[in-house]
Amino acid sequence: MSHFAKVENGIVTQVIVAEQDVIDSGLFGTGWVQTSYNTQGGVHLNGGTPYRKNYAGIGYSYDVSRDAFIPVKSYASWVLNEATCLWEPPTPYPNDGKNYDWDEASLSWVEF
Repeated sequence: MSHFAKVENGIVTQVIVAEQDVIDSGLFGTGWVQTSYNTQGGVHLNGGTPYRKNYAGIGYSYDVSRDAFIPVKSYASWVLNEATCLWEPPTPYPNDGKNYDWDEASLSWVEF
């Protein structure tokens, strides 16, 4: 079984698990694009073949030219990483073992 995302006007509206032949039959209509539960940032987490940069989620966009699912942008200041198709903050997350939230007003990570 595989995961498929229903893409309507470039936006994922549904994700299902189905066999490829069921999708090909047209039983669920058109607009289905295969996605992989184990793909994140263009890497398959189990060493397999990555599909479309990221696992699709409802509300994600599907960029045909990149052949990639792109998550919803969380903050205005974040920039799309073209290699991973993930949004990245202008300041990297601190690597000090503490927990942080992004503060858009100060464009920085704030410890909580």
